[in-house]
Amino acid sequence: MSGAGRHEVEVHAAALDRLAELLTPDRAALFMRVAEAARSVLDGRRVVNVNSTATGGGVAELLQTLLAYARGAGVDARWIVVDGDAAFFDITKRIHNHLYGTAGDGGPLGAAEHDHYEKTIVRSVARVRALARAGDVVILHDPQTVGLVPHLAETGVRIVWRCHVGIDEQNEHSERAWSFLDRYLDAVDAFVFSRMQFVPASIPRERVVVISPSIDPFSAKNEPIAPASVVPLLQHVGLLAGETPDPEVSFSRRDGSRGRVRRAVDLLGTGPVPDPSVPIVLQASRWDAMKDMCGVMIGFADVIAPASDASLVLAGPECSGVADDPEAMTVLEDCLQAWTRLPEPIRNRVHLVCVPMDDPDEAAAIVNAVQRHAAVVVQKSLAEGFGLTVTEAMWKSRPVVGSAVGGIVDQIVDGRTGSLVDPFDLGQYGATVCAMLDDRERSTQMGIAGRERVRDHFLGDRHLEQWAQLFERIA
Repeated sequence: MSGAGRHEVEVHAAALDRLAELLTPDRAALFMRVAEAARSVLDGRRVVNVNSTATGGGVAELLQTLLAYARGAGVDARWIVVDGDAAFFDITKRIHNHLYGTAGDGGPLGAAEHDHYEKTIVRSVARVRALARAGDVVILHDPQTVGLVPHLAETGVRIVWRCHVGIDEQNEHSERAWSFLDRYLDAVDAFVFSRMQFVPASIPRERVVVISPSIDPFSAKNEPIAPASVVPLLQHVGLLAGETPDPEVSFSRRDGSRGRVRRAVDLLGTGPVPDPSVPIVLQASRWDAMKDMCGVMIGFADVIAPASDASLVLAGPECSGVADDPEAMTVLEDCLQAWTRLPEPIRNRVHLVCVPMDDPDEAAAIVNAVQRHAAVVVQKSLAEGFGLTVTEAMWKSRPVVGSAVGGIVDQIVDGRTGSLVDPFDLGQYGATVCAMLDDRERSTQMGIAGRERVRDHFLGDRHLEQWAQLFERIA
């Protein structure tokens, strides 16, 4: 972090013509016109993004991608991370879980929680005000930042609140979360959601814009890796059996330089690593209860393992590397406990992996390699705002099994670019993975179709075009 202080995240510009090379000529020309229009509309105004962590999770990855291309378009895009103590992140995680329609830790969201939330968020007000001037656009991301709205309302900035989470049908838990948040929302100029179904009745529809996330195909997470280099890289980090002292594989850093993978993953003592010839079923997610890592494991043990020779890899970030998620360690420990209860022959085929987060680009390169090596990629979330891991796997032409919830439904065309399953039906999930493992030709075709769907709908040109339209509307 640099710039205005340690809370401002450094963003490096990404060349637009690089992305344009992946597009049709007409679409590339439109992309360049949109970039010019956005620069003209903003006319020197800053776009200041505020969230709660610079590493770990989809929002941080999304901001790195989007802001890099915005910088490449000549937009003065900035990124600030708010402060928070353990109690603050306990409260915001409770809200996060409620917005997904679950009880979470069951804790209160009353006057004391409002008081602590507001006393904490006020520490970040001066930092935002120092960067955002009258006429600038401030984009606040998720519940951790919405308390800034009243403090910014009188400064002359235009305020956008971007909510990345939600459920299709509100319930008592989500309504409780919205009741906590509503008092902060009056001065918001525009709301951005990933799905219209996530929008509660209390938010005026005329101020809502639906924008799906996108990936950067040139980032360390998604850039091409020579097929012959994937296995040596995974052997080097300790994810596959075999010795490769230095695979000599480099990856793209966000500043444009090249890096090398130096760190090993932590398998937490969960069995011998698989041979490179063994098919891998992979779920790569944060250690979040909504990602249902335990359910993925149990379904694998009950259905997939008896019917195949596959191994399961559950990969998530090192828990200390995600500052805004206080439940990560608890979820990981629950998974480890569930792993110890598996029969030993199956336990030896299930691997829990923590990816080191000291270097986010290096961590992304490791995930890139394991996604490319996987025979099937799973995202069996119980609820999901979008699920960038689905798009990432589809871009790599991997067959994907995803839950029929939230934004996953917007990505996977069931039976064509992947398969959708009931997240609570472990038998259906297991049988669907087995079918993909058994019919490699059909899985390959799904992977090819998935990559084309990402090219058509989930690259940065569409994403920037929608934001440019919003800027024109509010600026």
